[in-house]
Amino acid sequence: METKFFSHSSLEEKREIRDTKKELLKGQEEILMQAVNEVARAIQEIEPNPDYAPVVPQAVIVGGFVRDALIGKKPKDADVEVYGVAPDVLKELLEKMFQNVKPVGEAFGILKVALGNGLELDVSIPRRDSKTGKGHSDFAVDSNPSLDITEAARRRDFTMNALAMDPLTGVIFDPFGGLEDIKARRLCVTDVERFQDDPLRVLRAVQFVARLGLDVETQTWNLLREMVDRGDLLELKKNRVTEEWEKLFLKSERPSVGLKMMRDLGMIEKHQPELQALIDTPQEFEWHPEGDVWTHTLMVVDAAAKLIRQPERNFSDDEAVQVMLGALCHDLGKPATTKMTGGRIRSIGHEEAGEDPACAFMDQFTFSKKYVTRGVIAVTKEHLKPGVFFREVELGRMKKSSYVNAVRKLLRHIYPVSWRVLLAVCEADYRGRAIPGVEKDPYKPGLFFADAVNHYRLNEAVMTPLLQGRDLIEIFHMSPGTNIGVWIRRVEAERDLGHIQTKEEAFAWIKSEWEKE
Repeated sequence: METKFFSHSSLEEKREIRDTKKELLKGQEEILMQAVNEVARAIQEIEPNPDYAPVVPQAVIVGGFVRDALIGKKPKDADVEVYGVAPDVLKELLEKMFQNVKPVGEAFGILKVALGNGLELDVSIPRRDSKTGKGHSDFAVDSNPSLDITEAARRRDFTMNALAMDPLTGVIFDPFGGLEDIKARRLCVTDVERFQDDPLRVLRAVQFVARLGLDVETQTWNLLREMVDRGDLLELKKNRVTEEWEKLFLKSERPSVGLKMMRDLGMIEKHQPELQALIDTPQEFEWHPEGDVWTHTLMVVDAAAKLIRQPERNFSDDEAVQVMLGALCHDLGKPATTKMTGGRIRSIGHEEAGEDPACAFMDQFTFSKKYVTRGVIAVTKEHLKPGVFFREVELGRMKKSSYVNAVRKLLRHIYPVSWRVLLAVCEADYRGRAIPGVEKDPYKPGLFFADAVNHYRLNEAVMTPLLQGRDLIEIFHMSPGTNIGVWIRRVEAERDLGHIQTKEEAFAWIKSEWEKE
């Protein structure tokens, strides 16, 4: 069988690719592949439009789905490009086939089909993009059903993303050598000139290298460096930058690879002064034999990436981002506080000193200030406390009751940030060091902390005062509104000092204070 995009000879050359790749599709999400195949068959049945000759109606899967399927991944979405069909005809067809079809990225003519269970299909007409100004969104878009597939693929950033697959035959169209680059685990730009139209592609390169373990081809590396040096990334809007950083942290098992690449490209020095300051900031060898704060931070970020993937942690996406960015920012206060004291390198007060640089760093992004930035600041300021509390108990300098109260106070202080987020960053900080055993040893401060939270149900009571107004009315016969709030706040202050643990102790304290007054 011949398709529009292949001659008989090229099909013979790619017979093995065709056969094996169709088998690959069988391992993908069944609902997604069923939708793709239904679209492809429906498109094939449309009568050719002479206006688009010699192109005949055909649908192919393009972009990241093909790449991911080839490397053994199971994508939740697919991009389908439809050739030889007018946009209005395509829209009408999809609306007849599916219940939930919405136009998105209107300038790019994309129709999004929601299939349920987080599965999505993006269907579009092939197009050319040409830059008209600065920024990621300043493009003129030319959607053209009769566009040559090589020209349509030329706008793709990297060769591995310029592949197209016929879902009905398994034939892959590879105009720029993407198959060989995937096999060699090599990142190569598709078209040098068009690549530079979109500075966001520098960040995409970073997260692809980190996610997929790729080596960057020399010409591509030089091009990335050139774009960084001339300040192209300054054109980008914060929300687009945020999306790529989030992908780096949530989709890569070793985000440190991407961070190292950013440094080598000059991005850290040019755009992240808070991170640049970590480089060459020394640490005491006994506790940090791995080297400077930058090296430690990279190890902590990778440790955090492992923790957020543990199913039992059950982090939401916002919590996972809090953990990852908290791990990145936790020692931002060290450059300003690191000194040689008594022959040792100390960074006293670095946790509090980290708040300002962490705020400055987070201001470069559009992460939710309520759900993400607040968490990053909280764990930056408090990441030492679980370990300090535990050591005090171990050394006999803190009673268990005082420890429980200290934990309760800490939970109230970081609220609404989850204690699980804080502990994950603390554990990553512990494991992100070049000390034998720390990768696998039980993280005792975290286990002790979690046990106290669960046993005493501290998470439920974190924002609940020990006493309620009705307690004071019932026990002390106070009239509603007569300084009841003052007494409740005074009891909470005594709890924070560790002087009161139970309701009985609170009643006794009030009785004593009342008699004094």
